[in-house]
Amino acid sequence: MKLWNTTLESSFFLIGILQDSKSPGLVCATITFLSLVALTSNSLLLLLIAVDRRLHVPMYFLLSQLSLMDLLFTTIISPKTLIDYLHGQSTISFSGCGFQMFLLLTIGGAEDTLLAFMAYDRYVAIQYPLNYMVFMRPKVCWSMVATCWLVASLNSLVHTIYTMHFPFCRAREISHMLCEIPPVLKLACADTTKYQFIVYTMGVTFLLIPLFAILTSYVLVLNAVFRMPSTQGRQKALLTCSSHLTVVGLYYGAAVFMYVLPSAYHNPRQDNILSVLYTVITPTLNPLIYSLRNKDVSGALKKVLGKGPSAPKL
Repeated sequence: MKLWNTTLESSFFLIGILQDSKSPGLVCATITFLSLVALTSNSLLLLLIAVDRRLHVPMYFLLSQLSLMDLLFTTIISPKTLIDYLHGQSTISFSGCGFQMFLLLTIGGAEDTLLAFMAYDRYVAIQYPLNYMVFMRPKVCWSMVATCWLVASLNSLVHTIYTMHFPFCRAREISHMLCEIPPVLKLACADTTKYQFIVYTMGVTFLLIPLFAILTSYVLVLNAVFRMPSTQGRQKALLTCSSHLTVVGLYYGAAVFMYVLPSAYHNPRQDNILSVLYTVITPTLNPLIYSLRNKDVSGALKKVLGKGPSAPKL
């Protein structure tokens, strides 16, 4: 069977959710709308956190990083998907596929780790409120963010290079809307069994270990919350925690299915839907979940619009 990836001029055909849908026009319009909401809401949240000094605290600093990651997710994926559909083609070059894979793995891995750090932040805020600004001082917060990006980028670089080094056969159709490792490996003309096990192991490392840390943090958080004497303080803490856990459930649910569940349980349609969930829908919902009932963020918005006083203190 002829090998075709001996040159960077080769390309893949992405067969994503738009090409595989019975109503592609409706799906295209839905993704466009959600992408615009994601871009607008995440950009607005970043602006509010940047301009309102009352939001210059660790929790909102980490939230701004989450919005940045979601903004990058949406910017990288949605425009190309929609432009390709409108132009009637869904090709991506060999080098472009590798670059997209690197960016997806980097942002996804960074977000996995960031959500764990955000859980730790809430644990410290509730368990040690008097020492919160000591434990979560700026140097610590920046170290957390740097760790997220550095570890994720190194991991994604290694996996991207190794995945794209395989020889690929003449059939160039990727049954997926994105250049992710599992669907790309299906085109390899070599035995990828050992490498698939490595991908599975790294998926467990980047997903289940942070998820375990998140769940452990929230068990401790909820234990502390239910012992609070103040009903108002308990309700505020539960609201913040429930928002975070909702985000965790949406993101980790899709990512675990994609990278941890054995390939025998996958099919292209499910994988495409899951990709839309964590690259389009989750970035759309994250800022709404965190800020819809958040008085600090709504107060900052009113201040920017000139319709209210400064946001209340935490």
